[in-house]
Amino acid sequence: MIKLNKNGYAILELLFYITFFSIMVLLVINSMVTMAKSFRETSIYGEFVQSGSIMERIVREIRASNGVVSVSATNLKLSTKDAGGIDKTIEFFLSGTDIQFLENDVLTGNLNTPNIVVTALSFTQITTPKGKAIKITLSLRSTNDKLNRVQDFYDTIVLRGDY
Repeated sequence: MIKLNKNGYAILELLFYITFFSIMVLLVINSMVTMAKSFRETSIYGEFVQSGSIMERIVREIRASNGVVSVSATNLKLSTKDAGGIDKTIEFFLSGTDIQFLENDVLTGNLNTPNIVVTALSFTQITTPKGKAIKITLSLRSTNDKLNRVQDFYDTIVLRGDY
């Protein structure tokens, strides 16, 4: 009978398995880091998409209004009627980094969520012989975004009865 000596192979096998395991661990960690970054980007994008509802709300209220009570760079007050036909006022204004919404001079709340910062808000009234319109510029930033990217929204809305 011939006896084979396998003493040298155990160390080589151990080194191979340690190297293989290390490479697999690095691949898994890299994949997890990439997934976390992708999730963060998707969350920030979702916040910006959701923040588009701020602009939609302002546009809807302007379209439904009867006229402009006052307009300044960061403040817009509109006259309108409620569902019962009673006159009321609606106001949007920038207070710090929040857009506040008032009905009949009573604060109903902020339009933006706590993790969205309003970096700029501008209202401009446009008056022509054929009607009135309001131009809006809105810039938002997410507090979760380490790159401090800003999302801009623009729109010009013709007041009801003026088109």
